[in-house]
Amino acid sequence: MDALTGLLDGPRARGAFLLRSVLDPPWSLGIRDGSPLSLITMVRGDAFVLKDGFPPARVGAGDVAVVNGVDPYVVADDPGTAPQVIIHPGQRCEMADGSEVTLTGQGVRTWGTRPDAPAVMISGTYQMHSEVSRRLLVALPGLLIRPAEAGDRTLIDLLVREMTGTEPAQDLVLDRLLDLVLVSVLRSWLAAAGDDAPAWQRARTDPVVGPALRLIHDDPAYGWTVASLAARTGVSRASLARRFTEVVGESPMAYLTGWRITLAADLLRQGDATLESVARRVGYGSAFALSTAFKRERGVSPQEYRRRPAHAPHPSPLPRVVRLT
Repeated sequence: MDALTGLLDGPRARGAFLLRSVLDPPWSLGIRDGSPLSLITMVRGDAFVLKDGFPPARVGAGDVAVVNGVDPYVVADDPGTAPQVIIHPGQRCEMADGSEVTLTGQGVRTWGTRPDAPAVMISGTYQMHSEVSRRLLVALPGLLIRPAEAGDRTLIDLLVREMTGTEPAQDLVLDRLLDLVLVSVLRSWLAAAGDDAPAWQRARTDPVVGPALRLIHDDPAYGWTVASLAARTGVSRASLARRFTEVVGESPMAYLTGWRITLAADLLRQGDATLESVARRVGYGSAFALSTAFKRERGVSPQEYRRRPAHAPHPSPLPRVVRLT
Protein backbone atom coordinates (compact mmCIF):
# COMPACT_ATOMS: atom_id res chain seq x y z
CA MET A 1 0.00 0.00 0.00
CA ASP A 2 1.41 3.41 -0.93
CA ALA A 3 0.49 6.63 0.87
CA LEU A 4 -2.16 7.60 -1.68
CA THR A 5 -3.86 4.21 -1.39
CA GLY A 6 -4.00 4.64 2.37
CA LEU A 7 -5.56 8.07 2.04
CA LEU A 8 -8.06 7.11 -0.66
CA ASP A 9 -9.19 4.08 1.31
CA GLY A 10 -11.14 6.46 3.53
CA PRO A 11 -13.08 8.63 1.05
CA ARG A 12 -15.27 5.91 -0.38
CA ALA A 13 -18.73 6.87 -1.48
CA ARG A 14 -21.35 5.12 0.60
CA GLY A 15 -24.85 5.97 -0.55
CA ALA A 16 -23.48 9.18 -2.04
CA PHE A 17 -25.94 11.80 -3.18
CA LEU A 18 -25.75 11.62 -6.97
CA LEU A 19 -27.94 13.85 -9.10
CA ARG A 20 -28.32 14.45 -12.82
CA SER A 21 -29.58 17.98 -13.47
CA VAL A 22 -31.04 19.07 -16.82
CA LEU A 23 -31.26 22.84 -16.95
CA ASP A 24 -32.44 25.70 -19.15
CA PRO A 25 -30.62 29.03 -18.87
CA PRO A 26 -30.56 31.13 -16.87
CA TRP A 27 -29.92 28.64 -14.05
CA SER A 28 -27.99 28.75 -10.78
CA LEU A 29 -27.71 26.38 -7.81
CA GLY A 30 -26.49 27.54 -4.41
CA ILE A 31 -24.73 24.63 -2.67
CA ARG A 32 -24.84 24.90 1.12
CA ASP A 33 -24.92 21.22 2.04
CA GLY A 34 -21.67 21.28 4.03
CA SER A 35 -20.18 18.34 2.14
CA PRO A 36 -16.38 18.40 2.47
CA LEU A 37 -15.82 17.08 -1.05
CA SER A 38 -17.99 17.28 -4.16
CA LEU A 39 -17.54 16.20 -7.76
CA ILE A 40 -19.18 17.93 -10.72
CA THR A 41 -19.05 17.00 -14.39
CA MET A 42 -20.84 18.65 -17.27
CA VAL A 43 -22.33 16.15 -19.72
CA ARG A 44 -23.63 18.93 -21.95
CA GLY A 45 -23.13 22.68 -21.88
CA ASP A 46 -20.94 24.86 -19.69
CA ALA A 47 -21.09 25.96 -16.07
CA PHE A 48 -19.21 28.23 -13.69
CA VAL A 49 -18.21 27.33 -10.14
CA LEU A 50 -18.22 30.37 -7.84
CA LYS A 51 -16.70 30.37 -4.35
CA ASP A 52 -15.87 33.34 -2.15
CA GLY A 53 -12.19 34.17 -2.48
CA PHE A 54 -11.83 32.19 -5.72
CA PRO A 55 -11.95 33.47 -9.30
CA PRO A 56 -14.95 32.18 -11.31
CA ALA A 57 -13.99 28.82 -12.82
CA ARG A 58 -15.51 27.56 -16.05
CA VAL A 59 -16.38 23.85 -16.33
CA GLY A 60 -16.98 22.75 -19.91
CA ALA A 61 -18.62 19.66 -21.36
CA GLY A 62 -16.65 16.59 -20.26
CA ASP A 63 -14.64 18.50 -17.65
CA VAL A 64 -14.61 17.21 -14.07
CA ALA A 65 -14.43 19.62 -11.12
CA VAL A 66 -13.54 18.54 -7.58
CA VAL A 67 -14.73 21.08 -5.01
CA ASN A 68 -12.89 20.82 -1.70
CA GLY A 69 -14.22 22.39 1.49
CA VAL A 70 -17.47 22.80 3.38
CA ASP A 71 -17.96 26.48 2.51
CA PRO A 72 -20.95 27.39 0.30
CA TYR A 73 -20.50 27.76 -3.43
CA VAL A 74 -22.60 28.33 -6.53
CA VAL A 75 -22.81 26.45 -9.81
CA ALA A 76 -24.42 28.53 -12.56
CA ASP A 77 -24.68 29.03 -16.30
CA ASP A 78 -23.10 32.47 -15.90
CA PRO A 79 -21.24 34.20 -13.06
CA GLY A 80 -23.94 36.87 -13.00
CA THR A 81 -26.91 34.51 -12.51
CA ALA A 82 -28.26 34.65 -8.96
CA PRO A 83 -29.02 31.32 -7.22
CA GLN A 84 -32.54 30.07 -7.86
CA VAL A 85 -32.35 26.82 -5.87
CA ILE A 86 -30.50 26.36 -2.58
CA ILE A 87 -29.30 22.87 -1.55
CA HIS A 88 -28.95 22.44 2.23
CA PRO A 89 -27.53 19.62 4.39
CA GLY A 90 -29.40 16.36 3.95
CA GLN A 91 -30.10 17.47 0.37
CA ARG A 92 -33.04 19.58 1.52
CA CYS A 93 -33.80 21.98 -1.30
CA GLU A 94 -35.63 25.26 -1.44
CA MET A 95 -36.22 28.05 -3.90
CA ALA A 96 -34.48 31.36 -3.37
CA ASP A 97 -37.72 32.69 -1.85
CA GLY A 98 -37.69 29.96 0.80
CA SER A 99 -40.35 27.66 -0.67
CA GLU A 100 -39.56 23.94 -0.67
CA VAL A 101 -38.62 22.15 -3.87
CA THR A 102 -38.12 18.47 -4.64
CA LEU A 103 -35.25 17.51 -6.93
CA THR A 104 -37.24 15.08 -9.06
CA GLY A 105 -39.26 15.23 -12.22
CA GLN A 106 -37.17 13.86 -15.09
CA GLY A 107 -36.74 10.23 -14.11
CA VAL A 108 -34.47 8.29 -11.77
CA ARG A 109 -31.89 10.52 -9.99
CA THR A 110 -32.69 13.30 -12.45
CA TRP A 111 -34.08 16.77 -11.85
CA GLY A 112 -34.68 19.75 -14.08
CA THR A 113 -36.72 21.21 -16.85
CA ARG A 114 -36.85 19.10 -20.02
CA PRO A 115 -34.84 16.13 -21.31
CA ASP A 116 -33.27 18.10 -24.18
CA ALA A 117 -32.25 21.12 -22.08
CA PRO A 118 -28.92 22.62 -23.19
CA ALA A 119 -27.14 21.99 -19.87
CA VAL A 120 -26.79 18.56 -18.25
CA MET A 121 -24.75 18.24 -15.07
CA ILE A 122 -23.92 15.29 -12.82
CA SER A 123 -22.97 16.04 -9.25
CA GLY A 124 -21.89 13.75 -6.43
CA THR A 125 -20.99 14.45 -2.82
CA TYR A 126 -18.77 12.76 -0.24
CA GLN A 127 -19.11 13.13 3.51
CA MET A 128 -15.62 11.86 4.42
CA HIS A 129 -15.67 12.19 8.21
CA SER A 130 -12.52 10.11 8.51
CA GLU A 131 -9.33 11.34 10.15
CA VAL A 132 -7.36 9.64 7.37
CA SER A 133 -9.38 11.52 4.76
CA ARG A 134 -8.54 14.85 6.38
CA ARG A 135 -4.91 14.37 5.32
CA LEU A 136 -6.08 14.27 1.72
CA LEU A 137 -8.38 17.29 2.11
CA VAL A 138 -5.56 19.38 3.57
CA ALA A 139 -3.42 18.65 0.50
CA LEU A 140 -6.11 19.27 -2.16
CA PRO A 141 -6.59 22.71 -3.71
CA GLY A 142 -9.93 24.41 -3.10
CA LEU A 143 -11.02 23.73 -6.67
CA LEU A 144 -9.48 21.20 -9.04
CA ILE A 145 -10.61 20.99 -12.68
CA ARG A 146 -9.59 18.30 -15.14
CA PRO A 147 -10.44 19.22 -18.75
CA ALA A 148 -12.22 16.65 -20.88
CA GLU A 149 -9.22 16.12 -23.15
CA ALA A 150 -7.04 15.17 -20.17
CA GLY A 151 -9.40 12.50 -18.82
CA ASP A 152 -10.95 9.14 -19.57
CA ARG A 153 -14.30 9.79 -21.22
CA THR A 154 -15.25 6.12 -20.84
CA LEU A 155 -15.71 6.48 -17.08
CA ILE A 156 -17.91 9.55 -17.45
CA ASP A 157 -20.03 7.89 -20.13
CA LEU A 158 -20.50 4.83 -17.91
CA LEU A 159 -21.50 6.99 -14.95
CA VAL A 160 -24.00 8.87 -17.12
CA ARG A 161 -25.51 5.62 -18.40
CA GLU A 162 -25.79 4.04 -14.95
CA MET A 163 -27.40 7.15 -13.44
CA THR A 164 -30.76 6.17 -14.92
CA GLY A 165 -30.50 2.49 -14.01
CA THR A 166 -32.76 0.71 -11.53
CA GLU A 167 -31.15 -2.72 -11.40
CA PRO A 168 -30.19 -4.48 -8.13
CA ALA A 169 -27.26 -2.90 -6.26
CA GLN A 170 -27.51 0.17 -8.50
CA ASP A 171 -26.49 2.54 -5.70
CA LEU A 172 -23.41 0.44 -4.99
CA VAL A 173 -22.42 0.51 -8.67
CA LEU A 174 -22.82 4.29 -8.75
CA ASP A 175 -20.77 4.72 -5.58
CA ARG A 176 -17.89 2.76 -7.06
CA LEU A 177 -18.07 4.62 -10.37
CA LEU A 178 -17.99 7.92 -8.51
CA ASP A 179 -14.92 6.68 -6.64
CA LEU A 180 -13.20 5.74 -9.90
CA VAL A 181 -13.82 9.17 -11.40
CA LEU A 182 -12.51 10.86 -8.25
CA VAL A 183 -9.39 8.71 -8.07
CA SER A 184 -8.65 9.24 -11.77
CA VAL A 185 -8.81 13.03 -11.29
CA LEU A 186 -6.65 12.93 -8.16
CA ARG A 187 -4.05 10.77 -9.90
CA SER A 188 -3.92 13.26 -12.77
CA TRP A 189 -3.47 16.10 -10.28
CA LEU A 190 -0.69 14.33 -8.40
CA ALA A 191 1.12 13.43 -11.62
CA ALA A 192 1.10 17.09 -12.70
CA ALA A 193 1.67 18.74 -9.30
CA GLY A 194 5.47 18.66 -9.33
CA ASP A 195 6.91 20.68 -6.45
CA ASP A 196 3.35 21.61 -5.34
CA ALA A 197 2.53 17.96 -4.62
CA PRO A 198 2.08 17.04 -0.94
CA ALA A 199 5.14 15.63 0.79
CA TRP A 200 3.76 12.09 0.94
CA GLN A 201 3.33 12.09 -2.85
CA ARG A 202 6.83 13.40 -3.51
CA ALA A 203 8.14 10.76 -1.12
CA ARG A 204 6.40 7.98 -3.03
CA THR A 205 8.92 8.05 -5.87
CA ASP A 206 11.97 8.67 -3.70
CA PRO A 207 14.22 5.56 -3.82
CA VAL A 208 14.90 5.74 -0.08
CA VAL A 209 11.77 7.24 1.48
CA GLY A 210 9.22 5.58 -0.81
CA PRO A 211 9.96 2.00 0.33
CA ALA A 212 10.05 3.10 3.98
CA LEU A 213 6.63 4.75 3.66
CA ARG A 214 5.18 1.66 2.03
CA LEU A 215 6.45 -0.49 4.90
CA ILE A 216 4.80 1.83 7.44
CA HIS A 217 1.49 1.91 5.57
CA ASP A 218 1.49 -1.83 4.89
CA ASP A 219 1.96 -2.75 8.54
CA PRO A 220 1.60 0.17 10.97
CA ALA A 221 1.29 -2.23 13.92
CA TYR A 222 4.77 -3.65 13.41
CA GLY A 223 7.42 -2.52 15.90
CA TRP A 224 9.25 -0.34 13.43
CA THR A 225 12.45 1.46 14.40
CA VAL A 226 14.69 3.62 12.27
CA ALA A 227 17.14 0.72 12.24
CA SER A 228 14.61 -1.85 11.02
CA LEU A 229 13.24 0.51 8.35
CA ALA A 230 16.78 1.26 7.21
CA ALA A 231 17.66 -2.43 7.04
CA ARG A 232 14.58 -3.20 4.93
CA THR A 233 15.27 -0.31 2.56
CA GLY A 234 18.99 -1.06 2.24
CA VAL A 235 20.45 2.16 3.61
CA SER A 236 22.08 3.26 6.85
CA ARG A 237 20.07 4.58 9.77
CA ALA A 238 21.61 8.02 9.36
CA SER A 239 20.87 8.12 5.63
CA LEU A 240 17.23 7.11 6.11
CA ALA A 241 16.63 9.54 8.97
CA ARG A 242 18.20 12.43 7.04
CA ARG A 243 16.49 11.74 3.72
CA PHE A 244 13.08 11.01 5.29
CA THR A 245 13.13 14.29 7.19
CA GLU A 246 14.20 16.22 4.08
CA VAL A 247 11.43 14.82 1.90
CA VAL A 248 8.52 14.35 4.32
CA GLY A 249 9.26 17.17 6.72
CA GLU A 250 9.41 15.03 9.86
CA SER A 251 11.41 12.07 11.14
CA PRO A 252 10.40 8.47 10.37
CA MET A 253 9.29 7.85 13.97
CA ALA A 254 7.29 11.10 14.11
CA TYR A 255 5.52 10.14 10.87
CA LEU A 256 4.85 6.63 12.17
CA THR A 257 3.38 7.98 15.40
CA GLY A 258 1.17 10.45 13.55
CA TRP A 259 -0.10 7.76 11.18
CA ARG A 260 -0.82 5.35 14.03
CA ILE A 261 -2.75 7.98 15.98
CA THR A 262 -4.70 8.95 12.86
CA LEU A 263 -5.69 5.31 12.30
CA ALA A 264 -6.55 4.93 15.99
CA ALA A 265 -8.80 7.99 15.82
CA ASP A 266 -10.78 6.39 12.99
CA LEU A 267 -11.00 3.03 14.78
CA LEU A 268 -12.26 4.69 17.96
CA ARG A 269 -15.30 5.89 16.00
CA GLN A 270 -16.13 2.40 14.73
CA GLY A 271 -18.59 0.27 16.65
CA ASP A 272 -17.66 -1.14 20.02
CA ALA A 273 -13.91 -1.51 19.52
CA THR A 274 -12.14 -1.55 22.87
CA LEU A 275 -9.18 0.68 23.56
CA GLU A 276 -7.07 -2.44 24.03
CA SER A 277 -8.00 -3.84 20.61
CA VAL A 278 -7.40 -0.48 18.92
CA ALA A 279 -4.00 -0.27 20.59
CA ARG A 280 -2.98 -3.67 19.23
CA ARG A 281 -4.14 -2.84 15.71
CA VAL A 282 -2.05 0.33 15.49
CA GLY A 283 1.11 -0.89 17.17
CA TYR A 284 0.83 -0.09 20.87
CA GLY A 285 1.38 -2.76 23.48
CA SER A 286 -1.38 -1.66 25.82
CA ALA A 287 -4.35 0.67 26.14
CA PHE A 288 -2.28 2.79 28.53
CA ALA A 289 0.51 3.23 25.96
CA LEU A 290 -2.00 4.28 23.30
CA SER A 291 -3.75 6.67 25.69
CA THR A 292 -0.47 8.35 26.55
CA ALA A 293 0.55 8.77 22.90
CA PHE A 294 -2.94 9.84 21.82
CA LYS A 295 -3.19 12.56 24.47
CA ARG A 296 0.28 13.81 23.62
CA GLU A 297 -0.61 14.06 19.92
CA ARG A 298 -4.24 15.21 20.11
CA GLY A 299 -4.45 16.94 23.48
CA VAL A 300 -7.33 14.73 24.64
CA SER A 301 -7.61 11.15 25.81
CA PRO A 302 -9.05 8.47 23.48
CA GLN A 303 -12.15 8.31 25.69
CA GLU A 304 -12.70 12.07 25.41
CA TYR A 305 -12.14 11.94 21.67
CA ARG A 306 -14.65 9.13 21.30
CA ARG A 307 -17.32 11.14 23.14
CA ARG A 308 -16.92 14.13 20.85
CA PRO A 309 -19.18 14.57 17.80
CA ALA A 310 -17.86 12.55 14.87
CA HIS A 311 -18.45 15.36 12.39
CA ALA A 312 -15.53 17.57 13.40
CA PRO A 313 -14.86 20.74 11.36
CA HIS A 314 -12.89 20.09 8.21
CA PRO A 315 -9.82 22.14 7.32
CA SER A 316 -10.29 25.11 4.99
CA PRO A 317 -8.47 24.60 1.69
CA LEU A 318 -6.25 27.21 0.13
CA PRO A 319 -8.30 29.55 -2.12
CA ARG A 320 -6.64 28.15 -5.21
CA VAL A 321 -8.03 26.90 -8.53
CA VAL A 322 -5.90 24.28 -10.26
CA ARG A 323 -6.76 23.46 -13.87
CA LEU A 324 -4.99 20.39 -15.19
CA THR A 325 -3.62 20.24 -18.70
